[in-house]
Amino acid sequence: MDSSPPFRKVLVANRGEIALRIMRGCRELGIATVAVFSDADAEALHVRAADEAFCIGPAPSAESYLRQDKLLDVALAAGCDAIHPGYGFLSENPAFARAVADAGIAFVGPPPEAMEVMGDKVSARRAMKAAGVPVVPGTTEPVVDAEEAERVAAEIGFPVMLKASAGGGGKGMRAVMTPADLAPALRAAQSEARNSFGDDRVYIERLVLRPRHVEVQVFSDSHGNHLHLFERDCSIQRRHQKLVEESPCPVLRPHVRDAMTAVATRAAAAIDYIGAGTVEFLYDNATEEFFFLEMNTRLQVEHPVTELITGIDLVHTQLVVAAGGELPFTQADLKQNGHAIEVRICAEDPAENFRPAPGRIAALREPTGPWVRVDAAWYPGYEVPIFYDPMLAKLIVWGITRDAAIQRMRRALAEFALTGIRHNLAFHRAVMNHPEFIEGKTVDTGYIARHFGKDLMLAEGDDVGREVAVLAAAIAAHEDRKRLQAEPSGAAVSSRGNAWATAGRLRVLGGR
Repeated sequence: MDSSPPFRKVLVANRGEIALRIMRGCRELGIATVAVFSDADAEALHVRAADEAFCIGPAPSAESYLRQDKLLDVALAAGCDAIHPGYGFLSENPAFARAVADAGIAFVGPPPEAMEVMGDKVSARRAMKAAGVPVVPGTTEPVVDAEEAERVAAEIGFPVMLKASAGGGGKGMRAVMTPADLAPALRAAQSEARNSFGDDRVYIERLVLRPRHVEVQVFSDSHGNHLHLFERDCSIQRRHQKLVEESPCPVLRPHVRDAMTAVATRAAAAIDYIGAGTVEFLYDNATEEFFFLEMNTRLQVEHPVTELITGIDLVHTQLVVAAGGELPFTQADLKQNGHAIEVRICAEDPAENFRPAPGRIAALREPTGPWVRVDAAWYPGYEVPIFYDPMLAKLIVWGITRDAAIQRMRRALAEFALTGIRHNLAFHRAVMNHPEFIEGKTVDTGYIARHFGKDLMLAEGDDVGREVAVLAAAIAAHEDRKRLQAEPSGAAVSSRGNAWATAGRLRVLGGR
């Protein structure tokens, strides 16, 4: 068996925790890495972690991380034979994937043709319907005007959902409960879609009330193999953005899981997919029906929960497949083992409708222990930029059962300390102690809207988080003072300059 690295040098066209995650995977395979960074990220950890790093422009992503020309210039100048886009930014941009291939560089992702089909919700629905994948009843073409929308809505029945064809992240979406609300909702959805994506096309589908969001991780190679790595439940969301993910889904019965995963692999095969992808479904708790929602043609933020229950390194596998290799496992090799939960740690204020809250991290302590994983790109003193997504880290735990995983997540969250910025750790503590989440059967995408501001607004949870952080900061300041007294002059400065030297330790600014 060939043990040589799939690539010599990979440019990681991203930032933050996902850039570090990819670089670690490359290092384990003996692949050199190249980082790119904006002016705002000059002190970011991914810059220090790479073998080489290049500044590609000012802070706004449109002038840096989204500049295809600059990324290609760096890749060619550095002698990279592959580009890994991570998630977000250009990861699902078919023009970029095509430009990378045209430059003679491997793109760690699917073919641009597959991206094009799945990147447009209307074409995706059309392709999935042709492949026999169940889709929510609705249009396979954008609606032209309010009159057509009213006719379609009358046929499929209210409530309905309006969705931007080129949309994502909840933009250009409107739930419509009555006929009187349809015309103004259509105008609003078209306007938001035009402003967000430069494309005002909107389609209409039946609104599934109180659905779960369940997705299947698929993997395909260029040798015709299309496999699944089971499902993830991502129902706890705010503004259509996921905050908590787990695997397995607590409510899927075996025959439903088998049907859903079979449909997902059929979807990948129908578009000649290659690489890691996720087929997302709306799941009706009441009827056990599931409907195709969309396909994400990239690595997902929540991929670690799949890694923990299968033992498969998805980044390693991406690199092998992108280099033309065959999947190193078969469907029969894959088993669901135990239960994994991930929470996204964001610089945002849950008390202010999850408003982004950039700032400077003062103190930090990450939890450790068996089956606890933190994917992050931060350190004490790190200035969280205002220009990018507020997600800073992911805390992932594994347990032999769901109850064991919840208990481990509670313990890990209790150990977590983060001061200097507003964040959502207390919110996650509240969720892990909430009866509906613990029971698991009735959770759906409206969970936060139903409970937040009521039983999830637990002052006790906030106080616990604050007390832990304050205690941690006090301990850190004391330890720093003792260390400075014991160390020779200059040693502290050397340690501060090396982000990896301080990994896993708690340090506080101003404690010197």
